[in-house]
Amino acid sequence: MQMSDHTTQSITVNAAPERCFALAADFGSYADWASDIKESNVLSVDEYGRGNQVEFRAAAMGRSTHYVLRYNYGSNPLRISWRLMEGDVMRRLDGEYEFAPVDGDPNQTLVTYDLFVDLAVPLPGFVKRRAEGKIIHTAISELKSRIEAQDSESASS
Repeated sequence: MQMSDHTTQSITVNAAPERCFALAADFGSYADWASDIKESNVLSVDEYGRGNQVEFRAAAMGRSTHYVLRYNYGSNPLRISWRLMEGDVMRRLDGEYEFAPVDGDPNQTLVTYDLFVDLAVPLPGFVKRRAEGKIIHTAISELKSRIEAQDSESASS
């Protein structure tokens, strides 16, 4: 039995937790800011209109991959978690975003990204670690860049 790889990373974003949560839950915009996401389609929504099942097409290791995630939401602190429903190169792609306020500054958020990956195809460890690093970079750094760029555009207009 092959174990899933687990990765966690955190970053501080100069925006309120609600802003970070809103961008992470806006699946239709992923292709605009997440460099590996080529397309995203919301297949179903929950009673609040939030994406429940979302289909993605992404670049992965030099090819295109397709997968469907099911999302759940939490409120204290703000959380978005997901489970892989179907995928062509992964057996598991489960994870969570957590958006916690930074003590003393309501306009800063500690974003923590937690990911479990199990690929259907065996790969050397260094290749898997490089792929995980790319996923984490997109999920954390590109989210931060997008939010802070939007905020600076709003401030200057």
